[in-house]
Amino acid sequence: MHEPASDDAAVCAYCGRRFVREDHLALHRGLDHADAITDAERDAFESARAEEREALRLFRLKAVFVLVVLYFLFFVAYLFAV
Repeated sequence: MHEPASDDAAVCAYCGRRFVREDHLALHRGLDHADAITDAERDAFESARAEEREALRLFRLKAVFVLVVLYFLFFVAYLFAV
């Protein structure tokens, strides 16, 4: 797996794995080191997980919207072709 080489990367204090973004580090700590993290790290994990869930929910809504629009465009095109 590719890990960032820059010095400003976030580094996991438990395993040394590097991350480009702090929220990715928080998610990693919460998932891979759940039994060892502090309360502050747990709060950061829960916050990052909530943000990721919201972003995923928004992506799914956009995908459904695009599929519905495409369906109706094909439906209208079919009506004019017949």
